[in-house]
Amino acid sequence: MKYNIAGIIVDMNIRFPRLTMQSADYKCSDDDAANVKIRLTPEFYEQKLIENPHLDYEMIEYIWMGAEFYNALVHFDGMLLHSSCVVYNNEAYLFSAPCGTGKSTHTQLWLKRFEGAYILNDDKPAIRITENGVYAYGTPFSGKTNLNVNKGVPIKGICVLERDTYNHIEPIDPDEALFSILNQTVRPVNEEDMDKMLSTLDKVLRSVPVYRLYCNMELDAPETAYNGMNKSTDSK
Repeated sequence: MKYNIAGIIVDMNIRFPRLTMQSADYKCSDDDAANVKIRLTPEFYEQKLIENPHLDYEMIEYIWMGAEFYNALVHFDGMLLHSSCVVYNNEAYLFSAPCGTGKSTHTQLWLKRFEGAYILNDDKPAIRITENGVYAYGTPFSGKTNLNVNKGVPIKGICVLERDTYNHIEPIDPDEALFSILNQTVRPVNEEDMDKMLSTLDKVLRSVPVYRLYCNMELDAPETAYNGMNKSTDSK
């Protein structure tokens, strides 16, 4: 079966319900020429089950199909950013941080604060450099949730999220942002692919404003984030 994910035609041999369900909106015609082919063999499943006895076949498929897609993404001027991506007024805002910081909690506040906002991908949006600018894309691979939408949306800003007692936001330059963002993406093992990913990351950071958002989990946090990324006065 073929799927259009982030503008890339992917041929995947999906077998289990979770990824079947989450990929349904990404199906495309079998006549479309595949850009990427992903095949997980029975032997692969068995080996991963031995290495990860806490997983089942369904989760092995979900995790490693996603890993193969994001590894291929570097060949299409793209990269993964471990983040929660919310869309408002057809602009994407990505919030990145280590697990447990509150990315998803923060973006859920956007849905409460801004009418019409929605989650593009709750954990692993794809980023691609296109002829129209830098875009975020929903993918079927969205972490622990099924919050993803099959759309590409121009990126307004990327935020490195940190907890604080009051809400404030500040811009950071690309060099300062580099390591924070690099720690939240996939680092290819292959040296050539790593070079491609670093080149894409550099272009993204020099094209898209990056911020550090210090926030609590109260309802005015998304307003501080939105105002800061739209060059308004920070609220405290």
